[in-house]
Amino acid sequence: MEIKVIYIVEVIKINRQILKEYFFIAIGSFFVALGVYYFMVPENLATGGVSGLSIVLNNYINIPISFINFFLNFMLFILGFIFLGKEFGGKTIFSVIFLSLFMYLMETFFPVSSPVTDEILLNLICGIVISAIGLSIVFNQNASTGGTDIVAKILNKYFNMDIGKGLMTADVIVVALAFFTYGVQTGIVGAFGWFLNGVVVNYFLDGFSVKNEVVIISDKPDEIKKYIFDKLDRGVTLYKAEGGYTNEEKDIIVTILDRKQYYILKKQLKIIDPKVFVTVRTVQEVYGFGFSKF
Repeated sequence: MEIKVIYIVEVIKINRQILKEYFFIAIGSFFVALGVYYFMVPENLATGGVSGLSIVLNNYINIPISFINFFLNFMLFILGFIFLGKEFGGKTIFSVIFLSLFMYLMETFFPVSSPVTDEILLNLICGIVISAIGLSIVFNQNASTGGTDIVAKILNKYFNMDIGKGLMTADVIVVALAFFTYGVQTGIVGAFGWFLNGVVVNYFLDGFSVKNEVVIISDKPDEIKKYIFDKLDRGVTLYKAEGGYTNEEKDIIVTILDRKQYYILKKQLKIIDPKVFVTVRTVQEVYGFGFSKF
């Protein structure tokens, strides 16, 4: 009986995690659709990706962008399913469907008739930032909005290329087509957006995973440890060290914190020990108890 209860609890936990992941994928897809449809489409800003290619193709064929986007993503999805596995493929199908659905709903019920602002660069920046937030949320759930995102994930998996650079590499052809379709001025703005997109996506992705490794040398290690344990709910690692000049033995405290926790600890260290010695390094990813799972 006890084993069955434990099994049921574990199943509930897993299902909650899955629902949470798919919820965030839907939220991310909404932001991507919002940035593309209301800021990119009116200005014909093809900054890369399937969305950009859909904008270009829409100039030649009178088919709603949402349908073009879905068809192209479906074709590229097969590629992702082969190289990235079933889990990634299932999540990506969900994301592609919701992205196309959100764009269709926007086209049908809240159609755009003119650019949101009169400044093409302002539209570009707003569209890039909004869609990059969405892409980062989706990527963080080990999924993709389809298209060249799938190509970027393949490059990331097999060639260790970061996602931002992978996106830029995969989007060259789309940007080149925009030059021929919409002229030099719009093409140049789109090319700038193509570069900016990779930078901004990496920035937001780092925001999900970057942590600070804090190394502390102090005469009051016990007080510092207690504060980290009790107030920040983080662990520490202790190293014994000897000062090269003083020959005194001291404890070196090492802990991993997110940015907010680090700034809280920094203020407290001034109170506990004004003479404390601290070094801080940026850690790209942290896996293990209390952090991300493998």
